[in-house]
Amino acid sequence: MKAFVRLFARDVGLAFRHGGGAGLAIAFFVLAVTLFPLGIGPGPEILARVGAGVVWVAALLATLLSLDRLFQADYEDGSLDLLALTPLPLELTVLAKCAAHWATTGVPLLVAAPILALLLNLDVAGLGALLLAMLLGTPILSIVGAIGAALTVGVRRGGALLSILVLPLYVPVLIFGVAAIDGAISGLGAKPHLLVLGAFLLGALALGPWAAAASLRLNLD
Repeated sequence: MKAFVRLFARDVGLAFRHGGGAGLAIAFFVLAVTLFPLGIGPGPEILARVGAGVVWVAALLATLLSLDRLFQADYEDGSLDLLALTPLPLELTVLAKCAAHWATTGVPLLVAAPILALLLNLDVAGLGALLLAMLLGTPILSIVGAIGAALTVGVRRGGALLSILVLPLYVPVLIFGVAAIDGAISGLGAKPHLLVLGAFLLGALALGPWAAAASLRLNLD
């Protein structure tokens, strides 16, 4: 656990020190949401109807924007080879990196989402569901994204390939995340959709680190 915590703290420190990945993701998230009304018009009814979807799509794209920093920098400077040789299993190394990615990207998105949702005239009744859905959904984005990042590590101009691999896997999170908010607003309840997101999160935690670690071993060999 000490090695896990040290790796987590190292990645969080590097993210805040360099600032590029996390800061760029948050800036993109805020700009994408705030610019959206300029494209469809400022009508409160229209914004309220599409607000949940806009916030979630912007969060997906912002997360995708920061995924390449998960393994690529360590691969380029040789740190990834050293991490693979440490006593800490590579699966736990991947999990620590995913946790650091979520802490530096997912948590700021989680904090900013309700404010941006209010700017889009989202019904206040849906804010609780938005927070819970993003609390469950953003870790899934980091873990699933780690699989794509591991598959494309070392690939020249792998950003486009990473997007193609990961975006289809993000669709279920988008569907149930938006459905939870709509259910809360309409009075039908968000619980079924949140339970599905919780199941997705448990599945991602169980399978994601293994798949990412297998991909890293393949690329390191």
